[in-house]
Amino acid sequence: MRNIQNKLSRQLLVIVFIIFSIVLIAFGIVLPGFLTPLYENNVYNSLKYPLEVLPDDISNMNISDGISYIKVIDDDIKTSPNIDSIISIDVKEVVKHVKGTNGKFIYKNRFYYYYVIRDDYSTRIAITNNTYTGQGRFGMVGLLFPILFASLLLVSLIALAWSSGVVRKIGKLKLKIDNIDNDNFNHKLEFYYDDEINSLALALEDMRISLKNQEKYKNDMYQNISHDFKTPLTVIKSYIEAVDDGVEDVNSALKVISSQTDKLEKKVRALLYLNKLDYLKDIKTETTGEVNIKEIVESSIEKFKYQRTDVVFNTTIDDSIFTGTVDLWETIIDNILGNFMRYAESEINITIKGGKILLYNDGAIIDEEIISTMFNPYKKGIKGEFGLGLSIVKKTLNLLKYDILIKNKKKGVLFTIQKD
Repeated sequence: MRNIQNKLSRQLLVIVFIIFSIVLIAFGIVLPGFLTPLYENNVYNSLKYPLEVLPDDISNMNISDGISYIKVIDDDIKTSPNIDSIISIDVKEVVKHVKGTNGKFIYKNRFYYYYVIRDDYSTRIAITNNTYTGQGRFGMVGLLFPILFASLLLVSLIALAWSSGVVRKIGKLKLKIDNIDNDNFNHKLEFYYDDEINSLALALEDMRISLKNQEKYKNDMYQNISHDFKTPLTVIKSYIEAVDDGVEDVNSALKVISSQTDKLEKKVRALLYLNKLDYLKDIKTETTGEVNIKEIVESSIEKFKYQRTDVVFNTTIDDSIFTGTVDLWETIIDNILGNFMRYAESEINITIKGGKILLYNDGAIIDEEIISTMFNPYKKGIKGEFGLGLSIVKKTLNLLKYDILIKNKKKGVLFTIQKD
């Protein structure tokens, strides 16, 4: 947490310094430049209005402001008494530089502003240096800078206080992540504001619960797999011991052992296939081919119809196109029909229409609490049985970008396969 705080605080200080620098440059250099035309207009107005009422004799004028006056009648040049304190240039040079009604010129690296009124008898000139404009610019900066500095300082303090609160929240989240698998840790986090950090905390809690449920699910699955594998192994072992003890006929024992071995082999193959699906998903194998689903369904029915001659298969199949491979769709249909054969009473209906596959059997309805977990590996299902068939169906369909839904009817159960 200390490293996080140091890094965030340092970053924030750098950002504040950059903002200070930008604002100071803007107010100290850029803004005065933009304000210069405004101050120059004020200067010209200040020069103009006194010049309109300038007396004939200006040599005895009592003038204390920063403006000097020059009056030219033919070759006679008269100036106000303060001329030497305003300009450091010969009056005749001023007359030469004056052009137009108003303007400015530079003499010895200093700006001078003037305004001229001409008539038939004389030329009257009001002139001043750049003291006014300089004072105006720097006066504005001097007035605004303390206010700006105080505002920026206040904003910086607020930002630092806010960042400290954010750092504390991040520290709590980090501590929660460090103890994500510790059930003794108090994982409850309550933040006053419902912001992005609070959303992240809720997401972390959801993730923790999900990981905990996955761990429980994995442990339950291992326990169920162990139980499922232990049963045929126990039967095989008991029959071998019975043959050794001479209490069981060898041929009878071999039939039972062969039957249990077949069951065990099917379970191992199912597990391997389930892992294969995860591998195919991880490597993102190509499954965008087109298959003739009608042929696959008919082939699957041929496999199962003799297992129970009391069950009737009814099919209605159109020309819908399904993406995937023949092997994957065979696995899907075979596992579903294998499940149906255990529970159907008298009929199984298969309808393929409009890109959907509807599979129905007239067996017992499924408990609603079981439906949501039926596709989990080794999760107990109808009549307490468990296995991998429906889990293989779900994962295979997910790989092909299809979904499967289960719905209880008044009698029986309907499976619907369709695009996500």
